[in-house]
Amino acid sequence: MNEELETALVDFVVTDSLMSLLISTALLIAGGLIVRALIARFIKRQVDTPELRRRWLVQSRNGLLLLMILGLVLIWGEELRTLALSIVAIAVAFVVATKELIMCITGSILKAGAGSFSIGDRIQIKDFRGDVIDQNLLATTILEVGPGKLTHQRTGRMAVIPNALFVSEPVINESFTHDYVLHVFTVPFKRDDDWRGAQKAIVAAARKQCAPFLEEVRRYMNRLSVSRGLEPPSVDPRVTMQVPVAGEIHLIVRVPTKSGQRGFIEQAIMAEVFQDNDYLPKTEPE
Repeated sequence: MNEELETALVDFVVTDSLMSLLISTALLIAGGLIVRALIARFIKRQVDTPELRRRWLVQSRNGLLLLMILGLVLIWGEELRTLALSIVAIAVAFVVATKELIMCITGSILKAGAGSFSIGDRIQIKDFRGDVIDQNLLATTILEVGPGKLTHQRTGRMAVIPNALFVSEPVINESFTHDYVLHVFTVPFKRDDDWRGAQKAIVAAARKQCAPFLEEVRRYMNRLSVSRGLEPPSVDPRVTMQVPVAGEIHLIVRVPTKSGQRGFIEQAIMAEVFQDNDYLPKTEPE
């Protein structure tokens, strides 16, 4: 250890510029101390009031300290500038190397501050869709639901989403109302099909399937709307018509359901509607 210290001391060389800076710094500090002592002696002799004397002593000390700091900055300015550039270069390199981690932490702060979702919610962001089972500072874990955006069954796969994605992409929360949701699905028909009969059958089947919990859903939605300052939505099952292209009729079905039973209610309604009727075009007898 002693040998290494001696070697380091031998290798350490004080350049002329460094020596000049050290001498200037020593002269500045010595001059400041001398001036402070002279001013303090003058104040103690000339000022009789203790309170005023103490105030002037403090102000003179602070003023001299500020002047000495400015003097040191002027003396060491070039070296401080070089050091600052080095620090900036290191900081830039650090930011570039840890950009993704910083983005993940920023995304975590963003989704926490916005209250985008919580554990158990079903979310969709870009091509990822599923139920949130875990979230931390860097990533969010979901159980995938699909395939596609219209299916409500789990695929058995798990997806780990980096929180950086929440900074640049919008997130859709399909469980915004938590306990009960308004589930929407589409039933397509051709223009010549008996879509009017299917519409009546879908409404009847939807009312039958939702009847056991319809009033409970209505009370829940009313409480939620009051707490959030929103207009209470209608929760009665409804079927609306849409014409996406010529020759097709799409029936848009909206039903209230428990958050975890969307797929079950949809399949129950579809099974009841198409159990005994395919709603094909009516053929006239020959």
